[in-house]
Amino acid sequence: MLRADRASAHYPVDPDRLDLVEEFRRAPRGPHGEELQKLVHRLRWAAEKPRYVLIVDETGRSWRIGRLPERTGGPVTVHGQTEFRSPEDAEWEVFRLRWEAATGRKIPGGNPA
Repeated sequence: MLRADRASAHYPVDPDRLDLVEEFRRAPRGPHGEELQKLVHRLRWAAEKPRYVLIVDETGRSWRIGRLPERTGGPVTVHGQTEFRSPEDAEWEVFRLRWEAATGRKIPGGNPA
């Protein structure tokens, strides 16, 4: 497991590293190789706006995508209408949105959910 690593927060996102996208797609909740761990850390803590997060609607049963507020302390807003019934599908969607925000590119093949 990758610990908090300041260097990973500045890990360059290469939009051509679709191998890392596929690794994440196969196992959104891990385990992840070192390169994918760095990428996920970078996508989670990046400054790209909007910042996407998971909202747990019902513990262990349903999730939605949220957007963090621009200013700390503001409300988290719900993004879209989709309610996910598995944490893997929800994690994949957040990854997909973060990837697009970081690279400016959609992931080829779209969203399997």
